[in-house]
Order: sequence, then C-alpha cells, then structure tokens
Amino acid sequence: MNYTGVREVEVVVVGAGQAGLAAAFHLQRVGYQPDRDFVVLDHSPRPGGAWQFRWPTLTYDKVHGMHALPGMELTGADPRRPSSEVIGAYFDTYERAFGLRVHRPVSVPAVREGGGGPPWTEPVGALGGGRLLVETSEGDYAARALINATGTWDRPFWPRFPRQEVFGGRQLHSAQYRGPEAFRGARVVVVGGGTSAVQQLLEIAPVAAATTWVTRRPPVFREGPFGEEQGRAAVALVEERVRQGLPPRSVVSVTGLPMTEAIRRGRESGVLERLPLFERLTPTGAVWGDGRTVEAEVILYATGFRPALDHLAPLRLREPGGGIRMEGTRTLRDARVHLVGYGPSASTIGANRAGRAAAVSIHRILTEDHQPAYGETELAGSLAS
Repeated sequence: MNYTGVREVEVVVVGAGQAGLAAAFHLQRVGYQPDRDFVVLDHSPRPGGAWQFRWPTLTYDKVHGMHALPGMELTGADPRRPSSEVIGAYFDTYERAFGLRVHRPVSVPAVREGGGGPPWTEPVGALGGGRLLVETSEGDYAARALINATGTWDRPFWPRFPRQEVFGGRQLHSAQYRGPEAFRGARVVVVGGGTSAVQQLLEIAPVAAATTWVTRRPPVFREGPFGEEQGRAAVALVEERVRQGLPPRSVVSVTGLPMTEAIRRGRESGVLERLPLFERLTPTGAVWGDGRTVEAEVILYATGFRPALDHLAPLRLREPGGGIRMEGTRTLRDARVHLVGYGPSASTIGANRAGRAAAVSIHRILTEDHQPAYGETELAGSLAS
C-alpha cells in the first residue's frame, strides 16, 4: 500500500446532500474547521444532493416534506420552478454561506483499515483502532472518524420478473424519468407504490394512451395531519429493523401516501386504481395469475432505491441479515463509522437530526477519549422526535 500523499484529518464526510450538509454544519458548531479538521466529499457535479437529478416537471410546489437545512430557511422560492433548480440553488447558497467548501466531483471507491505502516495507523484511543483510509479520486485521506451520507440515488432497485427479457417495449427506472412527453400515446405500466410512482403516473396519464398501476401491496393513503406522535411511530418501525441487522425499509413506506388534492383527483378519475403485481411479462405486455393481460409499450419501475454503501464493504459492517446494526448513528461493528440519512434518518428532517447526532457523538468520543457503553444512543431519541 502506498502512503505517499495521504492527508490526515479528524473526520471525512462522504456525501453533500441534506444529511451530509447537516453533519458538516454541526461539525463546525462543535469546533471543527472545514478543510482543516474535516473534509466534505461529494461525487455529484454540483450542489443539490439527489434533488439535482429530479425530473424537470417536478416543480417545487409538488414536493412533499422538504425540510430546511439547519441554520438557514429556504424562502422566496417560486413554486412553479423545477424542484431541482430551487433546492440546488438553496444548497449552493447554504454551502457558501457557511463556508463548507465541498470537494466535487470526488468519488470514494473504498474505505478500509489503514493497515501497518505510517504513524496514523496506531490506535486512536476510544475508537479502538487506527485511522480509516478513505480512498478517493482526489487522493487518500486518513480519518479518525467517517460520516457516511451517500443516500440511495446511485442504487436504483430493479425488480425481476419471469420472462422480463422478452418484453419488446421500453423498460426504465423512475431515476431515468425526465417528464411525461416520452410516454405520449403509449400504453404504460407503472410499477411501485411510493410517492415517485404516484407523481409520475399522474403526469403520464393525461398524455398516454392508457396507464396501469401495479403495486406489491395495496397502497395506504394518509388522511389528515401527520404529527409528532405519528412520526415517532413510523421511525420506530424502521429503527427496529436496523437494530435487528436487517436492511431498512424507507420511512415513507411506513407512513403511507399523503392524500393531496392531486391524488384525490387521481383516485376519482380511476388513474390510481391499483392492480397487484403481474406474474410474468410477454413480448407485448404483462400477464397475471388469474389470466388477466395488459398490453403495453412501456414499463416504468418506480421501485425505489437501496442504500449506496458498497464503498464501505472492506470494513465488513453488514450483519448476516444484510443490514448494518446501529446505535444512534454509530455502527456497532466500527465505532469510527457513522451513517446519516440511513434507515430511520432517511428523511429530510431525520437527516438534519442525524447530522447533529453524528457530529456531537464524534466530537465527544474524540475529545473525551472514552469508550461509549453499549446502548448509548447519542441523541438517537431526537431522530424520532
């Protein structure tokens, strides 16, 4: 292993979406300086996190649950502008206002143990091991702690169905969706029960020849306000899976779909009449177990994303169940590694709170040089409040 040019820092933050920027803000608040004590690395070409990749027809007034970053509200936004532009500009202003100095575009192919060699691989007190070697496209970093905020956008989930390869039309994921015009005059099957599926289906339906909505489970539409108590209950369900070492479900999957006026109209018009998953595909469409068939030229998989964590594989953080067990934001297999925007904090408000929890936890461990007791949660309760 070549250690020439490895730069030592206290903390590396990987990802500059909502969770990564919140973590960087709070690292500053507890006394760390950007580009001296910590660095923020982001592989995206510009500010905005995953928002910068949203389709142009998703205007800001159609966004559900965008929560402001800590220390700066988003004000005066034109609701008719694309959300990618509004939130991208907001993140850009935020980075500059707080001097966060995000390095981009920078890829991080791997994070691993430093191994034997230079002085920074010696044990670092409470963390119980040498520094982490963070390999990046701009050079390597030796960090005492890592805050991982890579989100899910890079890992769209593609479901598999029998005879999927014989379908003669187009198959695409919602991550590739750029607006309804590409579906004009086509018969379209939309697969998925989340917010993106519904938003994209409602856009496509007026221009398509026909649409069919398919979900694994019957959708749950949420009426009325969604308060603090309901939020805690939803986060607790996701958190329980993480504690068991299972892959997390998204917070949205346990909260249901908010009953907006657009969704109400979609249900009344029949666009949001749902069918269960089909059994297999054919060259011209889909077939169900009861013999039902639907002809289609396009299948749009709005089937969500999985956490982008492949670069952490060398650290062997996963449990046999496929997930990563955590207490608060800290992974149980390696106290140096904190995950924000993962599992119970995979929402804009949850990401803010997780960013604060991770920064405070790391600062306490690095400065007080004590080994946290098993079960200590470092503000984990705030993630659900």
